[in-house]
Amino acid sequence: MTLQSSFRTISYKEGILTLIDQRKLPTEEKYVELSNVESVAQSIENMTVRGAPAIGITAAFGIAVAARTNVNFEEAHQRLAQTRPTAVNLFWALERMKTVWSQSASIQDIETEAQKIYDEDVQSCRKIGQFGAELIPDGATVLTHCNAGALATSEFGTALSVIRFAHAQGKKIRVFADETRPVLQGARLTAWELMRDGIDVTVIPDNAVGHLLSQDRIDCAVVGADRIASNGDVANKIGTRQVAGMLHLHERPLFVAAPWSTIDMTLEHGGQIPIEERKSEEVTHIQGIAITPKNVSVLNPAFDVTPAKWIKSIVTDRGATDSNHALSLIQQQSEHS
Repeated sequence: MTLQSSFRTISYKEGILTLIDQRKLPTEEKYVELSNVESVAQSIENMTVRGAPAIGITAAFGIAVAARTNVNFEEAHQRLAQTRPTAVNLFWALERMKTVWSQSASIQDIETEAQKIYDEDVQSCRKIGQFGAELIPDGATVLTHCNAGALATSEFGTALSVIRFAHAQGKKIRVFADETRPVLQGARLTAWELMRDGIDVTVIPDNAVGHLLSQDRIDCAVVGADRIASNGDVANKIGTRQVAGMLHLHERPLFVAAPWSTIDMTLEHGGQIPIEERKSEEVTHIQGIAITPKNVSVLNPAFDVTPAKWIKSIVTDRGATDSNHALSLIQQQSEHS
């Protein structure tokens, strides 16, 4: 089965990193060209690029940009590592680039490693889609939260790769994309991607999930992840825990799709995952327009943690785990990697 992305989220050539500006979507498809480490770091911080795998890939190319511009590795590493604390792929990619940099002073070797991280993610997303599609019943209505598509990865996505492969298999599926407040990645990005692919998608308010479950209008949900602890607890975009709790209450399965690099075996449980706090303007303003009283206090956590017991299966590029044996299977897979 051959699937092709209709756009490129990240591309790199001779010291120039090109990103689709996700802040402009869905009304404008604009690309930015970055040629220094600071601009790459800012693009991650301000969510020009977002999604754990895409952040890792962007950081890897950021190190290649550093090599091209004669920036010291430690300086580049430190700046890029400060950008988004929750996404473990960021640190995984930087460590890979550190290994290559320490072994070779060749710009070509450094650029080759960054491109290898990109290419590996393409194949990872394909495998996640293939494994995950087997879990989606024909005729299912599938809920998504946030955006875990091609915009969040190299190509295809993680959660949306599952949906894309199920659709390509001829399964008559329908997608409910919840808004994902406050930045509306579901309404802006997931809906945009799926409509481009001709997949039936309907945007729903975040707070409509319980109502639709009570009417038996949601069969399952598939989401991505920014970090997975060794016991199977999952950190994902804020609001995922609420969605997971409602699915658990209504006995509907939740599938988490993520590359192997998202699993952090150094953490025993989700309570150890650092949760990023983002700026208040994401809550107080929409497209620059204030929607709250001036100077009101704001709390804006970017992620929450869903316990493993609420997750039916974790789908990685190495296969799908059963929720009751998530820890043992993850450890077993790690030992044989």
